[in-house]
Amino acid sequence: MLMKGVTLRGLEVFEALAKTGSVAQAAELTGLSQPAVSQQLRNLEKALGSDLVDHSRRPMLVTAAGRNFLNRTEVVLSELRLAQSELTVMDLTHLSTLSIGLIDDFDNDLTPRLVTILADSLTQCRFKMITASSHDISRAMAARDLHIAVAASTGEQREDIVEYPLVRDPFILVAPKGFLSDPSTQEELLRQLPLLRYDHEQLISQQIEAHLAQQKLEFEERFEIGSHLALMAMVARRIGWSVTTPLGYMRAGRFHDQIDAFPLPFGAFSRDISLFAAADWADRVPRDVAQTMRHLLQSQVIGPAISQLPWLAGQLQVMEE
Repeated sequence: MLMKGVTLRGLEVFEALAKTGSVAQAAELTGLSQPAVSQQLRNLEKALGSDLVDHSRRPMLVTAAGRNFLNRTEVVLSELRLAQSELTVMDLTHLSTLSIGLIDDFDNDLTPRLVTILADSLTQCRFKMITASSHDISRAMAARDLHIAVAASTGEQREDIVEYPLVRDPFILVAPKGFLSDPSTQEELLRQLPLLRYDHEQLISQQIEAHLAQQKLEFEERFEIGSHLALMAMVARRIGWSVTTPLGYMRAGRFHDQIDAFPLPFGAFSRDISLFAAADWADRVPRDVAQTMRHLLQSQVIGPAISQLPWLAGQLQVMEE
């Protein structure tokens, strides 16, 4: 039994405050009002008999006692979110076949978890899962080679496809460690190293190039890289800088100690990742899989990303229908 005054909502509020240092941002993350956030924190601190944050600082800073408690809190909430996601898809035993395609942005963390959840539910089913780029996934969906697809949205409306929004993924700037201290005031420094571009055939590249054109920005075209991890490795080796998203950044964890990430200094924009299903197949299954994906994204990607880059709070977020 939890100690009186210690609630799951209170733990979620404390986690959000520890990540953002802001009552306003914590309120946005948790869906509560700002007074409710403050009250939840007061109740938790009173129950524990200790200050978890330094209320005199702005942004708020976690105290030594708060850091110790935060480690436990994050473990508890992560396990609860995973348990919730695993219960979301309960019974798919009526399916005889299921084929699903996922963008390769999820290869590291989310895809292995999702495939095990689905496999446990698909006891009598022929099951196929592929990972590829958004373009390839979309083409396979259009050709009816897939029942369900998870890919970046183009915004195109199709009568034969139902779209279930999953996550808003803002574009960010990544640069070699220490190369930029504040990219918003050092535009010339961005021209000292080349822009490392994604392969022009990829949807993410087309979205970035369209935004640069809209901002009337031109950079020398020297590098065009088809592999995301290869591109991040080049940034780490100080060959250039790039525009990517938090999903891409988190996938390149091995390079984080050699890369800095910043808000995009030239016009904020984002992409949406959605689940797509054929309209004539839009029963409970796509909705259940989409909800499971949202839970997994929150626990496996969004939470860790905001913990590492607190300024992403309110930008990188799950999208409900």
